Amino acid sequence: MRFQNQVAISTGAASGMGLLFSQCFAAEGGNVLMCDVNEAVLAEKVTEINAKGAGKAVGVLCDVRDYAQVCAARDRAVLELGRIDVMANFAGGNSLRMLKVDTKDKEFCDFPIEVFDWGLDVNLKGPFYFAHAVMKQMREQKSGLIVNIGSISGAEGDRKGPDYPAAKSALMYGFTKSIAQAGAPHGIRCVCVSPGPVLTRAAMANMKTMLGRAADPQEIIDLILFIASDKGQFINGANIMIDGGRDAMKRINS
Repeated sequence: MRFQNQVAISTGAASGMGLLFSQCFAAEGGNVLMCDVNEAVLAEKVTEINAKGAGKAVGVLCDVRDYAQVCAARDRAVLELGRIDVMANFAGGNSLRMLKVDTKDKEFCDFPIEVFDWGLDVNLKGPFYFAHAVMKQMREQKSGLIVNIGSISGAEGDRKGPDYPAAKSALMYGFTKSIAQAGAPHGIRCVCVSPGPVLTRAAMANMKTMLGRAADPQEIIDLILFIASDKGQFINGANIMIDGGRDAMKRINS
């Protein structure tokens, strides 16, 4: 029960790693405010967590691109759960895939700019908005952790969809370091965790790593939980790659 009486906010919490983090945090005694745009699925997952009787879950409909909704989610966490100890920015995804854009025989400049607006807003402005909003509460507490989720794409690039690696690279380096600097006088840490291929979908198994496999989602969440725990308190302002060695591989034919 590492997180007894602690409170986390998780975005993208109706599915994938945002959901898994919420389930694991609550299973270890923590309370979690779960944010997502899929209200029906979110309500179902919140009910499942609460039925287990460990930590409490509260669901909030929240589009991370809307600062007013972000602030409302923060206020709900404080009102119903009392504080904010961990902010986990999971919401995001590759815009071309998430918006189901046909990429065959097309190049970067052939796609509508609105596709890339969506990608930059969700993957970069969303974490930016949440950091700005929750730091007000964390400053009052004089403690807190903001976790950003980077990606191996931020180190590799993507010739068709550069919005995703651009956003992830910003989270991995300039943004995480900047928030760590801003938070340091108030006991607030900021860390970025950057996965390689993760089996949140089957296609990830096709990405090569030096370990010859993709990560199980639990491996990523276990690292984040360690950073949030008492044993991870000296980790700050860092980007931690958890990619099976992919970033260390030769890029040709990888």
